[in-house]
Amino acid sequence: MSTIENVNCLIIGSGPAGYTAAIYAARADMKPVMYQGMQPGGQLTTTNEVENFPGYPDGVTGPEMMIQLEAQAKRFNTDIRFGFVNKVDFSGSIHKCWTEDGKEIHANTVIISTGASAKYLGLESEQKYLKLGGGVSACAVCDGFFYRGQETVIVGAGDSACEEAHYLSKLCTKVTMLVRRDEFRASKIMADRVKNTPNIEILYNTDTLEVLGDGQVVTGVHVKNSKTGEEKTISCTGFFVAIGHQPNTEIFKDFIDLDETGYIKYAQPGTSKTNVAGVFVAGDAADKTYRQAITAAGTGCMAALDAERYLSALGH
Repeated sequence: MSTIENVNCLIIGSGPAGYTAAIYAARADMKPVMYQGMQPGGQLTTTNEVENFPGYPDGVTGPEMMIQLEAQAKRFNTDIRFGFVNKVDFSGSIHKCWTEDGKEIHANTVIISTGASAKYLGLESEQKYLKLGGGVSACAVCDGFFYRGQETVIVGAGDSACEEAHYLSKLCTKVTMLVRRDEFRASKIMADRVKNTPNIEILYNTDTLEVLGDGQVVTGVHVKNSKTGEEKTISCTGFFVAIGHQPNTEIFKDFIDLDETGYIKYAQPGTSKTNVAGVFVAGDAADKTYRQAITAAGTGCMAALDAERYLSALGH
């Protein structure tokens, strides 16, 4: 029989949301325990340059920023653990969680900061240049700035793809949009905005075969028209993937209210509360609109404050 560990505040997942929640919870003497998850530091660890986070006038790399946030959380004695939670039971008043190595934890409060994962095409060449930080990105708002005055390619057909293409069109000399089918999935107003932007070229029925590069940075994309079979190469320095995100919320679905795409629903807008008392959410696991490091950090603060108030009301 394994021993059960009782904790006051359990934070599931790291990243800007989890680390900020930890900083606030630790300073409020809630003795938080954090499991960092599958990707310690979250999506930002795949981001080379972060230039839009306040307080870093010279910019910072994503991994470096996560190391600093982790160090700040540790400074206030957050118990940060490598590993992840893979099962929960929120049916009773005790929030039960299990880690991947079978450890059972009972938590008075839980802060979910499991984030989301960008969907990629899965091409070997795409993953290669993503890891090199040499021109593949899933966030135009984060990385578009680096491609000012250059030519870029974006894959996607939904509202967010249109929004990102339009954003890039203001910075780049030319944006080529690759749409897999013969029409957009986006709303008419968003699709029309892209169609009416002179420096966006839309290629329908087009699949990406390979991301081309010189071994360091992206130089172009090899594509194929699925109707005609015609193949061609488009030269570009940036390749953006906008085919959606998958929130990492699968383990909570039996207890926590999710929307149709899997994002956690706030029980009360303007708070971090979920439908389960004592369970709070921060960051991209609930945010499909902004998805920025700074907004994730903000909701991490909210979740810790909400958890603290919840514990106070219980007399802890």
